[in-house]
Amino acid sequence: MEPVRDSTKSVQLLSELVCNSGPSFATASNVKLRPSLTPSRRLADLVSVLRQEDLAELKSLAMSNHVILRAFEPLASILDIEGNRQAAEWVQAAMDDERARIQHALGFLNDICAALQKGGCPATVIKSLDHWPDLGSDLDLYTHADASQVIHVMQSAFGAKLESRSWGDRLANKWNFVVPGLPELVEVHVGRMGQTGEQIALTRSLSARSQNKTIGHFCFTVPAPEDRIVISTLQRMYRHFYIRLCDIVDNAALLDQRLVDFEYLHSLGASAGLWDGIATYLSIVSEYVEAYRGYGVPLPSLVTGSAKFGAGKVRFRRQFLRVPILPQSVNLYAGELKTLLMNGDLRNSLRLSLLPGLATAAALEQKLTGSDKGIW
Repeated sequence: MEPVRDSTKSVQLLSELVCNSGPSFATASNVKLRPSLTPSRRLADLVSVLRQEDLAELKSLAMSNHVILRAFEPLASILDIEGNRQAAEWVQAAMDDERARIQHALGFLNDICAALQKGGCPATVIKSLDHWPDLGSDLDLYTHADASQVIHVMQSAFGAKLESRSWGDRLANKWNFVVPGLPELVEVHVGRMGQTGEQIALTRSLSARSQNKTIGHFCFTVPAPEDRIVISTLQRMYRHFYIRLCDIVDNAALLDQRLVDFEYLHSLGASAGLWDGIATYLSIVSEYVEAYRGYGVPLPSLVTGSAKFGAGKVRFRRQFLRVPILPQSVNLYAGELKTLLMNGDLRNSLRLSLLPGLATAAALEQKLTGSDKGIW
């Protein structure tokens, strides 16, 4: 086997490390199942050829996919067993650095949530804590409070600087804050969800069904499992059109633990026009996990029967698992828009109808300037 130098093999190794390996194997470029080695043999082969430059690439990929702790913990153990002490110590140092970053961010997040609560802006932490024990690259919050009050609290309590807002930010009704001493951006969604802020049904569920999550000495308000899945689906299938490995592992864990009420998830997703996207997303998660550990996650026929495509349509490019836009994602978008129109929700339908124009403008901006930040 060739050294783990190309991104395809790096993603294979990461997937092996974060999924419970099984008797089948997926190539990360096309996620098609094929027979291969036993999991322990496969992992041993992939790890045995790692070189220092491979470890650096693996770390970069693990960081961008928010799985560095979940991947490097077993990797360190394997390297230690194999007697590769130098590599094991390097991996351990990378984990120590990441844990320090996360602990620093959690302290700030706890203080920010407490200040917002005190200032009359109760906040739910969305997305960021889904990856625990890993953490995202920014801190995402949702609140139904008035935006002006959120801005006042952030500026008065933390001396936060308000980032310039793109057209996408304005439509989505979200604000980004730079907090002194905190490397991560704080992104606050106010009263709306979705790329164009078109989702109101989800925000009502999010506020009514939030739960407490204890992490170390801190206690945070987080979404219920069903709302977590809907938010993740919105982000991956309707906005970015790519899936991180953390999304695979996060949602697989929820489903393996049987924490999801599928009847409620279906009701919520259908009312928002997102059910087809949710079912497709969960089917991709299940098939991807099955490729590495030999069995998928428990999904009822309600989900599998509604999925529009599976992991076979996913391709690995530019560090992430890419979801096809034409025609698959376009059809999902059309389904969301159709539901909003049929519900008589003209105002939010109009918001969502602006998405293709924004996407085109963002693509042009990216091509001309190398960044689409002014649009999205």
